[in-house]
Formats: sequence, structure tokens, C-alpha cells
Amino acid sequence: MPVFTYKAKDVSGKTIQDQIIAKDYNAALLNLRQQKLVTIYLKEGERGGIFTPRQQRVTLKQIAQFSRRLATLVGAGMPLVKDLKVLAGQTEDKRLKQIVNSLCQRIEAGTSLSEALSDFRGVFSPLYINMVAAGEVGGALSEILDRLAIYLEKTDVLVHRVKNAMIYPVAVIIISMCLSAFLILFVIPQFKTIFLSLGATKLPLPTEILVNFSEFCRHYFLHSFFGGFFLWVAITRYINTPKGRFQFETLKLRLPIFGALIRKFVIARFSRTLATLLKSGVPILNSLEIVAQAAGNKVVEAMVMKIMRQVSQGQRLTIAMEKEKFFPAMVVEMMGVGEESGQLETMLNKIADAYEEDVETTISGLISLLEPAIIVFLAVVVGTIVFAMFLPILKITQLISR
Repeated sequence: MPVFTYKAKDVSGKTIQDQIIAKDYNAALLNLRQQKLVTIYLKEGERGGIFTPRQQRVTLKQIAQFSRRLATLVGAGMPLVKDLKVLAGQTEDKRLKQIVNSLCQRIEAGTSLSEALSDFRGVFSPLYINMVAAGEVGGALSEILDRLAIYLEKTDVLVHRVKNAMIYPVAVIIISMCLSAFLILFVIPQFKTIFLSLGATKLPLPTEILVNFSEFCRHYFLHSFFGGFFLWVAITRYINTPKGRFQFETLKLRLPIFGALIRKFVIARFSRTLATLLKSGVPILNSLEIVAQAAGNKVVEAMVMKIMRQVSQGQRLTIAMEKEKFFPAMVVEMMGVGEESGQLETMLNKIADAYEEDVETTISGLISLLEPAIIVFLAVVVGTIVFAMFLPILKITQLISR
């Protein structure tokens, strides 16, 4: 939905400048009137200049909290419009507050909650919208919202664990690169002057290589920087194309160690999402289509869509999955047992629990291995630079002592 920039005065006469999300101009104007604001200026698409802070993104945690609160209010038997107004009053985040107010307006106009949510596809995923629609049809909206809250909380925890696990190694690598660049660009040239002043006519081979590399970096730093920058832009643009994205994500799945970790994460997400949808009463074909969209990987998305087409032709789900050779035999066997016993959702949840735990264990193991590896790497890099710099001084000292 479009973003409108506005300037208005409240009941106390105070001037307010902010942004509001609405379906169109009239909806934005109505929203401001409902807030008892006198509109001075309202225009779509303007953000107040390049120094205006970027609009805050609604996080998974915030959506999970919204879902849980709404589930509680709906379960208490209150009208949906009143529930949303209560939530809007309790919401501190500005963007989420605007979204809740817009949802309230749409529902008052006669649309369903799922239809209103579909106007905010950048915030609410197809999984969320379809589950809410299933809850409205089945009369179990409160239960569905509660399941969504649980699903989003577990997804948020898993994503944060993966991100937090990468903070330390990435930070150490960046620091080591900055330290090495400082030594090469600023310290080594000073040592070259010292070497020449001490009478060093010929430098040792390690020192000569390091000095030549330092001079190359100093003279061609801008060329290398801009060359690397344009190369990065070109690669990024290619990755953003459908073909490039598919090849890049195929490569990620084939990485020696991290490829297996990504695969486990994908299987956990696939299992949890499919279990949540099936338990909420969404048909299997619709569920698979939503799972494909929520996969987060174009390779997996294409694979799930292929499985969906085979299921639509009468093939059993587990047989279609077995043909793809992506899912481990244990996963396919467990899902087969679930299909035969009518407990597919239960089996999928067990698979998701097992793989989420496996992802966490794998990450912990990688971190425990990365820490000493990074320390050794730093010691080798810095030690090599220091050794190459002090080697001529040691030789000159030996000559003077003779």
C-alpha cells in the first residue's frame, strides 16, 4: 500500500509531520480525520528528503505479538473491529499502528480480515493471509491466530540464532582485514625508510615481497577499490536476475559445510510451515504453493512447485518428495507413516523440532571450531607481516655486531 506524507494540527494546535499508510488518498484523509487531526498537507510518495529516517520495518516478533493479542481478544468474543481498535491503542510501533488502523477501516467497510491483510503483503506473508482465511471460513480464527503466533515466534528464534551465530566470526574477519590493511598501507612504507637508513641494500625475500605488495596497494588502491566495487555491483545485479538467483542459491546448497546447514534449515522451515497450514485446514495443494513461496530459496521453491504438480495429478506426497532426492530418507519415511496413519501434521512438527535442534547443534559446533581457526588465521597473517618487517633489522643488527 502507498505511503502518504502529511502535515496536520491536533486538537491542541500542535503541528505534526509524519507518514501514514493507506489504500488511497481518501482513505488516508479519513484516517487523519478519525485521529482528530486537521490536515494541512497530504501527498503520496514523498518522504521529506534524503535525510529522513527510513521507515521502520515490522518484525516477525511484532507480528507474532499482534497475532497473540488479537487471538486473545477474538477468543473473548469481542467484535473484530473493536478488537483492532483496542490493539491500535496498545501498539507503540508507528507503522504497525497505522496498519492496524487501516485494517479496522477496511473491515468497517465490509471486507474480511484476510482481504484486508492482503493489502499489506509486504508485512503479512501469503502463509499468514491464507491461514487467516481458513480460520474465517472454519470459524476458528482465534485458534488460527494463536497457531500463527507460535509459528512466527519459533521462526523468529531460529532466524536470530543463525544470525547471532555469524556475528562473531564476521566481526573478527572484518577486524583482521582492517588491521592487515592498516599495516600494509601505512606501517610497512615507514619501515622501508628505516631499512634504507640503516644501510639495507637488499632486503630479504619475504620483506621484499611484502614491501612490493604494499607499494602496489598504495599506488593502485583506488583502482582496486573501484574495480572491486563495480565487480560487486555487477555480481549483485546478476544475482538479482531470475537465472542468477537460481544459480547462486544452487551454489549455496552445494557448499561443503554451510550447504548442509542451509539444507537442514530449509527442511525445518518446510516441515513447520506445511504442518501449520494442514492443521489449520488449508488444502494440500494450496499449502504446498504457500510453502514454496515461503521457502526463501528459488531452488527449493521450484522443487516444491514440481511436487505440488505431481500431487495434483494423483501422486502421493511422499512419493513425489522421494523423487526429488532433496529430502533425507528419514524425513520421507516419517512423512509416509504420517500419511498412512492420518497424522501427517504431527510427523511434520516432529521433523521440524528435530531439524531445528540439529541446526542449533550444528551452529554451536561450527562456532566452537571457527573461534580457534580464526585465532590461528590472525596469528599467521599478523605474524607473517611482523616477521617480514623485522627480518632486515635482525640481519642489520647481526652485521653491526660483527
